[in-house]
Amino acid sequence: MDIPIPTRQLFINGDWKSPILNKRIPIINPSTQHIIGDIPAATKEDVDAAVAAAKTALSRNKGADWASASGAVRARYLRAIAAKVIEKKTVLAKLEAVDCGKPLDEAAWDIDDVAGCFEFYADLAEKLDAKQKAPVSLPMDTFKSYVLREPIGVVGLITPWNYPLLMATWKVAPALAAGCAAILKPSELASLTCLELGEICKEVDLPPGVLNILTGLGHEAGAPLASHPDVDKIAFTGSSATGSKIMTAAAQLVKPVSLELGGKSPLIVFEDVDLDKAAEWAIFGCFWTNGQICSATSRLIVHESIATELLNRMVKWIKNIKISDPLEEGCRLGPVVSEGQYEKILKFISNAKSEGATILTGGSRPEHLKKGFFVEPTIITDVTTSMQIWKEEVFGPVLCVKTFSTEEEAIDLANDTIYGLGAAVISNDLERCERITKAFKAGIVWINCSQPCFTQAPWGGIKRSGFGRELGEWGLDNYLSVKQVTQYISEEPWGWYQPPAKL
Repeated sequence: MDIPIPTRQLFINGDWKSPILNKRIPIINPSTQHIIGDIPAATKEDVDAAVAAAKTALSRNKGADWASASGAVRARYLRAIAAKVIEKKTVLAKLEAVDCGKPLDEAAWDIDDVAGCFEFYADLAEKLDAKQKAPVSLPMDTFKSYVLREPIGVVGLITPWNYPLLMATWKVAPALAAGCAAILKPSELASLTCLELGEICKEVDLPPGVLNILTGLGHEAGAPLASHPDVDKIAFTGSSATGSKIMTAAAQLVKPVSLELGGKSPLIVFEDVDLDKAAEWAIFGCFWTNGQICSATSRLIVHESIATELLNRMVKWIKNIKISDPLEEGCRLGPVVSEGQYEKILKFISNAKSEGATILTGGSRPEHLKKGFFVEPTIITDVTTSMQIWKEEVFGPVLCVKTFSTEEEAIDLANDTIYGLGAAVISNDLERCERITKAFKAGIVWINCSQPCFTQAPWGGIKRSGFGRELGEWGLDNYLSVKQVTQYISEEPWGWYQPPAKL
């Protein structure tokens, strides 16, 4: 199915602007492989214009700039954006479904979360006012000291295609709440709802230049944004390889970055579990959002005594998952985002088989779907820790499985990765779960579940999964600079220098 696609330009300085070089990129519906529209392709010249607009938004006279506005003022805009998002929820969800292949009901959940995220940071923006001039306790009563929390300035936000508007909101909402002006560069593979955010900003009269939205290719728009001398910070979500390039570019200017990168997260299942619950979480943790989740628990580490029974149950359930156009009612698995991603996933599966692994179920295109970038939910067993499928992020509906016999072995297998985003454990022994939680080398841990994410809690990883935390108060801190102010308050001279006596 295809739906009408709005024709948009770049969103710069509060208005729609054609790309200076008039370049555009076709949009391909991953379910039908039809070209359903196009998006503008920004280049360095457009980046320069957007950065100039953002700088102006922070430097207007007489305290009327966005950075000097109270948190209460900024909160009103954020709440107005949230209300418009809910008003347009149906349209936004359908645009995401045809743009990145996400099942429609999942896309609708994401849009609800988008509105909730703007509301949450509106609350924090208001609270920020009360935190200004927070006093610092000092050991000397001749001084007083306080802290100012100020916006970093102009920020570049580079976001992925698996949660197009939600991942953008995780950055846009706290950046605006903090008083920063932002340039959002979404993935060229899924930009439609991010462009609609520009229309929403126009409708709520967000001051010009506070949020600018540039669609386009990474090397033509993302790279010049990351290396721009007037961008004060870069926040990026995407692959570890691209994150490394952004760090390199930022390092030349000693520019702060926060990175949420790839993952190869483990799910440990012990022998004392309810098999139905464990099977559902194992399936959901890897195959939700068509398996295109950076935190997907794509390495199932299951106790040897229950492995066969658990896997048999999972295979039976997987065969009943509805794989279809994401706009169809009841769809649980849509297509992956692009032909390139589709071919990459099938190559991972082929390599696993050639290395000696067993394709327990799935591994190819569903027989009933002749078009579209569909990949069956796939479970791979007989995996060794030296195999590519165990070590590298697939970013698709592919689960690899190993068994264990002892708790120590399970922990070693779980931490056997260069990544450290998420990790999960399922067991009825809560003391054991606590031990495992402390042993995991990851930024996010789930106990008796996998993948739930809440705006109020921090999100981010360690090792090659990046650094910095999004969401919660930590997300706001990403866009604030802390300034110490210390005042000498004694009426007496300091006394370090004694002037000579008058003759």
